[in-house]
Amino acid sequence: MHADRRYVHSISRQFAAVFIGVMVLALGLIFAANNLLLKRFYLNNRQRAIVAAYNSINRAESANAFDTDEYDREILRICEKYSLDLLVMDSDSQMIKSTGEDADVLRIRLWDRILSQNYEAILSEDDYSLSITNDRRTGSEYLEMWGTLESGHIFLIRSPIDSIDNSVAITNRFLAYVSVIVIIISAVIIFVASKSITKPILKLAEISDRMTKLDFDAKYEPKGNNEITLLGNNINKLSESLESNISELKTANAMLMKDIEEKTEIDRMRQEFLSNVSHELKTPIALIQGYAEGLSEGVIDDPENMAYYCSVISDEASKMNEMVKKLLTLNQLEFGSDTVNMVRFNIVDLIKNHVQTTEILTRQNGITVQYPDNEPVYVWGDEFFTEEIITNYLSNAMNHCDYDKNIDISLENIQVNGMDRVKVSVFNTGDPIPEESIPHLWEKFYKVDKARTRAYGGSGVGLSIVAAICKAMNQEYGVENYDNGVGFYFTLDKG
Repeated sequence: MHADRRYVHSISRQFAAVFIGVMVLALGLIFAANNLLLKRFYLNNRQRAIVAAYNSINRAESANAFDTDEYDREILRICEKYSLDLLVMDSDSQMIKSTGEDADVLRIRLWDRILSQNYEAILSEDDYSLSITNDRRTGSEYLEMWGTLESGHIFLIRSPIDSIDNSVAITNRFLAYVSVIVIIISAVIIFVASKSITKPILKLAEISDRMTKLDFDAKYEPKGNNEITLLGNNINKLSESLESNISELKTANAMLMKDIEEKTEIDRMRQEFLSNVSHELKTPIALIQGYAEGLSEGVIDDPENMAYYCSVISDEASKMNEMVKKLLTLNQLEFGSDTVNMVRFNIVDLIKNHVQTTEILTRQNGITVQYPDNEPVYVWGDEFFTEEIITNYLSNAMNHCDYDKNIDISLENIQVNGMDRVKVSVFNTGDPIPEESIPHLWEKFYKVDKARTRAYGGSGVGLSIVAAICKAMNQEYGVENYDNGVGFYFTLDKG
């Protein structure tokens, strides 16, 4: 827990360091912008002011307001606002208007600009030029515009650049002082704020640590309405849920142990039952087959009786042997000895092939079988076990088919618990199954009509095998009565 606390404190320091670093970076960018861009910004602004003053003079002359007191005040306001010196002269070098303190210096400067070609203009038009010049007398730099007005008068407008440099320097010093103060105040505020943020995080860490030790008594007391409060409320809910679930798991575990014991006993009884059945059947099978061989060797002299008894013994042996095989298959399914091999296959082909295999039997019994023989329908399942289901359903249908002697195998797309499945139904015309018998159809050795079942050699195990296979594949199965017959069905996942 102490390691966790130190970790949270480091988050507090990182939190403060990141914010202070961002502030220092932002202020550094401001300083860089001042040094690189502020002077240029001032120059562009001063350049626009000079051009605006020139346009103002032209407009005033055009309106015959150049010599009025009102315009004198206006041009003086412009010059003072942007630190401009203005001189306007006529063609005889007579001064018309001046706002500078030394008009003679401006006059000399104007003639020097007009007569000299040694300058690099940063803005040049038909009536004026604008450049940055150096006054050799004072060593100062100026932004100067000179040329002629629309009236033909010549003029000079200039502004000292040194004032711009001073403004930039003053701004940078002011920003430096403010930055230091802001960083110090922000560091204190961020430190206090980070402590207030990490304090509830430490509390949540303590609660979670107690939860790892299955101590669910600690609860977070929300303060305010923010994400940490939401996290605290969720941890409280998680704590309650874990406590409840652990209690339920302990109860379920006790019940599970009891169920396991019961299942173990049931499995033991089932295995014992199947072992006994198998053992009991193997002996009579061996005896019947032995008598059949003895009869075949001439124990009975009457050929007609000999053939009859041989046939009966052989039939009984085959029936009992088939029952043993089915019981063994059922035993393997119920106890998980046979693993389900899920593959994707075409159920239409499987049904078609099986129906064609039994075509001789259906024709002998005068039964018409209808089955899907169109587009492929792909499903997921154990192909071998699925064929076993079809075999049992179709065999059951043939043995109970009456009246119109029709068997109809159909496929239907359905949804079970939101999953797409294919319902395979095998319907045969005949008498419906009594309602009281339907729940018992899937039990081993259960027979609705024992005499009829005995006649065709049924063992009462086939439908139990179907139920075991469907449970192994986690599929639905069942039977439905109709007015003219019975339909058995099972489902497969659609492929």
